[in-house]
Amino acid sequence: MKATRKVQQILANYEGENPGVKGNLCRMLMEGRLKGTGKMIILPVDQGFEHGPARTYGPNAPAYDPHYHYQLAIDAGLNAFAAPLGLLEAGADTFAGQIPTILKVNSANSLMSSTSGKDQAVTASVDDALRLGCSAIGFTIYPGSDRQLDMFEEIVEMRHEAASVGLPTVIWSYPRGEAISKEGETAIDVAAYAAQIAALLGAHIIKIKLSTDHLEVPEAKKVFEEQQIDIASQTARVKECMRSSFNGRRIVVFSGGAKKGEESIYDDARAIRDGGGNGSIIGRNAFQREKSEAMAMFDKLVSIYKGSE
Repeated sequence: MKATRKVQQILANYEGENPGVKGNLCRMLMEGRLKGTGKMIILPVDQGFEHGPARTYGPNAPAYDPHYHYQLAIDAGLNAFAAPLGLLEAGADTFAGQIPTILKVNSANSLMSSTSGKDQAVTASVDDALRLGCSAIGFTIYPGSDRQLDMFEEIVEMRHEAASVGLPTVIWSYPRGEAISKEGETAIDVAAYAAQIAALLGAHIIKIKLSTDHLEVPEAKKVFEEQQIDIASQTARVKECMRSSFNGRRIVVFSGGAKKGEESIYDDARAIRDGGGNGSIIGRNAFQREKSEAMAMFDKLVSIYKGSE
């Protein structure tokens, strides 16, 4: 498999990394129907941990089976499949080598009290990722949480361990917690800050949410307004998040969030594409649909990211 010029250009941005990390990044970028384009679609299935089984899989009963998700990612020609330890283990042998996998190494759940602080428990290891043949590890941080500094220290240590054995790190950078409002979780200034934090922590792939034109932090709002930074459209806001990710030198994928209408998903993908983002990481909007609907949706998204829609 020869990397395309586009993929080679992306890998060249990771100047401090070893051949193992770059090789695994290359494998994901050269996988599936978007291979070689520099764009990615990843299927993440960690919501059972986060929200519980009924809320996660109830809308599409076959999704209770871990094999369903492996097969969906393979059949749709996606770049990778991300999930917690137990879910990956449940299909690791059957689907070995058929799709790059990302081991989600920390998780939270919705049964915790509102006073416990926004945090996630480490639930898997780099050794688990190696044993399962994964192409990367994934880790969530919560900028804005009173526990965020602990999370930063955890991922710095785990990222170092992973890189030492050739595994890239994907950081889910999701602002939430005591320091920001609910509206602020998706504010453009906060989203761009979250992307910057993930990049500074050493993320090889950054996962963030699409943002709104709300400005949360007064000091940042002043600069956005003085410098007339364009945040009027989703495309402009994607550009700002990419600029905050080392001026586009890091791979950034944007989450799909809760299930919504297909046209909204396609509009989001066009904004990501036109704003210079690297793609989508779509879970519930895929596996909560009947499989034929999900496959048709992925067909359209691939066309959008290839520039033909």
